[in-house]
Amino acid sequence: MDKYLIRKPHTQDLSPRIRVDFNLENHPSDPGLRQKISSYHPNNHDEIRRHYLTKGPCQPILDVFPVSYFSKKPRRFRSDWYRGRKWLEYSIEKDAAFCFYCYLFGQQDIGKQGGGETFVTKGFKLWNQVAKLDSHVGGVNSTHSQQHIQSVLVKQSNKDKQDYRVQLNAIVDCIRFLLCRGLAFRGHDESQGSSDKGNFLELVQFLGDHNESINEVLQIAPKNCKLTHPEIQKDIVNAIASETSKVIIKDLDNGFFSILVDESRDISVKEQMSLVLRYVNKKGTIIEQFLGIIHVASTTALSLKCAIECLLCEHNLSLSNLRGQGYDEASNMQGDINGLKTLILKENKSAFYIHYFAHQLQLTLVAVAKNHINITEFFYVVSNLVTVVGGSCKRRDALRDVQFVKIKEDLENGVRRSGQDLNQETNLKRPGDTHWGSYYGIILNLILMFSAVVDVLEIIEEDIIEEDVLSDQKVEARSIIRSILSFEFVFALHLMKNILGITNELSIALQKKNQDIVNAMDLVKTNLHYYRVELFYTVIDMQFQELNNRFSEANTDLLLCMACLNPSNSFVAFDKEKLIRLAKFYPSDFLGTYILALDSQLQNYIFDMRSNDFFLELQGVSELAEKLVSTRKRKTYPLVYLLVKLALTIPIATATVERNFSVMKYIKNELRNRMGDRWMNDCLMVYIEKDVTCSIDNETIMQRFQNMKTRRRQL
Repeated sequence: MDKYLIRKPHTQDLSPRIRVDFNLENHPSDPGLRQKISSYHPNNHDEIRRHYLTKGPCQPILDVFPVSYFSKKPRRFRSDWYRGRKWLEYSIEKDAAFCFYCYLFGQQDIGKQGGGETFVTKGFKLWNQVAKLDSHVGGVNSTHSQQHIQSVLVKQSNKDKQDYRVQLNAIVDCIRFLLCRGLAFRGHDESQGSSDKGNFLELVQFLGDHNESINEVLQIAPKNCKLTHPEIQKDIVNAIASETSKVIIKDLDNGFFSILVDESRDISVKEQMSLVLRYVNKKGTIIEQFLGIIHVASTTALSLKCAIECLLCEHNLSLSNLRGQGYDEASNMQGDINGLKTLILKENKSAFYIHYFAHQLQLTLVAVAKNHINITEFFYVVSNLVTVVGGSCKRRDALRDVQFVKIKEDLENGVRRSGQDLNQETNLKRPGDTHWGSYYGIILNLILMFSAVVDVLEIIEEDIIEEDVLSDQKVEARSIIRSILSFEFVFALHLMKNILGITNELSIALQKKNQDIVNAMDLVKTNLHYYRVELFYTVIDMQFQELNNRFSEANTDLLLCMACLNPSNSFVAFDKEKLIRLAKFYPSDFLGTYILALDSQLQNYIFDMRSNDFFLELQGVSELAEKLVSTRKRKTYPLVYLLVKLALTIPIATATVERNFSVMKYIKNELRNRMGDRWMNDCLMVYIEKDVTCSIDNETIMQRFQNMKTRRRQL
């Protein structure tokens, strides 16, 4: 074949072009530092031009520009020269002026028109000859004007921008809808002919079908800019989540905060750590907000601390502003030697650790159940009863049927009342040691369904429901019948209903987001008195002793001092000496001079509070904080208000973190078990803090989405 081909001689490229690495993120904005467009690969020229057109010309405005001397007269660049000259750029690095259009579209032989090459490479510095700026522009047919026309052609028309804005706004609306309801985005088959393309594509199509203007824009959108690709969806979701967290951090306003932390496994068996911020906002209201969820490969205290620091740094938060920690009772969390709380306390001695009050309460009840033989036997029988009665679907159906018949008979005989939320279907669930109210719930259901449970046990014993019932199960059913019909069991059933009924109300109160440490202590003391005086003494004495052991933190000097802030009964708990001692727990917040000022400020504060009608009927420290803000007394007594904020910042419950894990199981379920960590975190942020998300307009989200990277189309 060689004889049919004419070989061209190999010639070496002698051009002085320098190949520059292509990375848009590294391209400087300063025109004095930019490389020529021609120094890049030709395939990248248009992308570089679009990148700079998106950013616009570099027109910094300095307080004072550098001075140059011409004939011993000082001259400098002036920012008002930008007016009417959209092409003009200024380089801080070189103290020189450049032409934006000539840089982007000028040829290598740009010519001498208006100092052409000077405005591209060297920079114009003759501040005493401003007229040359206009001579550089020239007439309509000048090189500069032709380049300006070319830049306009590269940019989108106003109509294209308007259409793109309508399209992107519709896409953001659809994504908001799915996120706020925790729905999946993608479908199994998203092809054009599919009858079910997934929630996102179907919702976009539905929106277009019911809105002509949106449908028109969606139809004419370029095929390479439909905004329906999964990566685009993730970018928009990330933009929404980022703006949501930005609002939360702005509301915190660089103030003090506490963290609530817990761990749990997701559906794909990955250990996830959830973090919640607790703080007092500008209105004096206690706020608990979800900050993020992180996958942790190791659950050691040091690993968890590193993960917490990374998440806080991501949102520009510092451990120096941390004033409280809230965890569960795991050794890696609250260990006194190498636990997470200890590691943080070594860096910040003001980050006090408070164990979750409601969690301690539940563990107290479990400890009593294990130590008192009669109560232990009672819960053992209840556990076996749940196992036997709920052992199969047939038995559960039989229990529902028997209960339905009894409710119907009671309604006909006038024993029960009918109405909304009455006579609902109930069942028996196995209780959990740390599940709040689970023991109380099963006892209530057992009392309501007692006769139906007995009937089902008799049916199991007689082998009517299932023909293959084993003999040992029949014996167990008979044994349970004898136990639950005894006086001891019925007495224990109603006794524990009364005891757990009191602690259940306390547990619910302790789980409230706006609960403060002073109210929590009062609730615990009130219930301890009730246990001691009015109920079965053997059990109650054990309850009281166990509560004392587990709630010993409530007797520490810190919490007792905080109790003096309680405004109830005209500030009867006020103690100036204890409040001054409380301030000394926070040496970084109360310097020596502040302590002296606090002494005199407290005297004026308590006199003002007790003589002011606005503060007479307050019931908690949280109400006191809000009232101090609304009446502007926080400015009159700033140091007292600082003490109030510190007391409210102390965490009481980690219930908010537990609820976040419930949401995680809803979002990342069996059908969505391959969700990435970042994708899951963004979805959780929007779903959990949907109230915050709803306060953000689409324009803010679209601007963040556009600025994340260079887009094909511009707003």
